[in-house]
Amino acid sequence: MAQDEFLEDDIDDQKTVEYIRNTLPQELKEKYSDDTLYYILDVINDYFTTSGVLEQEPDADGCINIDNDALVEYIIKEAKRDKIGSFPADEIILIVEAEADYVDSLGE
Repeated sequence: MAQDEFLEDDIDDQKTVEYIRNTLPQELKEKYSDDTLYYILDVINDYFTTSGVLEQEPDADGCINIDNDALVEYIIKEAKRDKIGSFPADEIILIVEAEADYVDSLGE
């Protein structure tokens, strides 16, 4: 990956974290640091590249089916394994949905 691509990915991640932070309830904004949100984004990307989700055939609208429950479970398991923290599913789903909304907004 070229240096420019790394910088582009960093800027994309920064914009994604800002978007997520702006959509979270106040108590979660205080609970989840930027570093934790960056970690969660990395885990989401890891899930997509290792789970086979991206190899699915898109539906008629060009969308693929993503099992958010499985994604949330994966994030929680990885965060515990990596000693990042123990997070409740009802909080992680808000972050997952905010990330998905941001990605969807880029395609509009």
